[in-house]
Amino acid sequence: MPKGKLSKRQSAIYEYICSYTEEHGYPPSVREIGKAVQLASPSTVHMHLKVLEELGLISRDPKKPRTMKIVPRSSDGSRSSVKLASISQDINANVITLPVIGNVAAGTPILAEQNVEDTLSLPTSIVGDASTFILRVHGESMINAGIFNGDYIIVKEQQDAHDGQIVVALIDDSATVKTFYREKNCIRLQPENDTMEPIYSDNPRILGIVTALIRSLS
Repeated sequence: MPKGKLSKRQSAIYEYICSYTEEHGYPPSVREIGKAVQLASPSTVHMHLKVLEELGLISRDPKKPRTMKIVPRSSDGSRSSVKLASISQDINANVITLPVIGNVAAGTPILAEQNVEDTLSLPTSIVGDASTFILRVHGESMINAGIFNGDYIIVKEQQDAHDGQIVVALIDDSATVKTFYREKNCIRLQPENDTMEPIYSDNPRILGIVTALIRSLS
């Protein structure tokens, strides 16, 4: 590793990514990296990761948003290139690292850097499609559908939906989770909560459809 080109913090980040990946079989999240090297800002972690990528120490597959892999060192490196190559292949085949979306700015792509607050690594058997992101649920508008405040939902990125599908839509610069219905002259975004009223919109921006849910039991 060209340590001379890295700051002390960047070297620490790279070593943490390597050791974490060897132990778990998939890379750490941005939040885990920040905690390990005492960086509170995800954007600062992203900046250091970009340096590691430019130096060829890690790579990201553009077809799989936020997927991170270790680039094996040469044979004179301190780590086994064969072992790391095997780990990288396993990650690529079985695990994908998905972006966790925070606040979505109007007019920006859903996966724009400023929208991503963290990443989570999940098996491809659960995720299925690389054009996928994760959103943390805020509020109780979908409790009758079994989606609660604080849950993480897995969302397949697409711009249209069929009646009855649960979607993530952008309304007034805020992402909302609702059930999608086409009315005669508009779209109805129906909350799954008997105390809440539907949202009617002529042309809501559909960010994707919900395909799965993650909930912490702690």
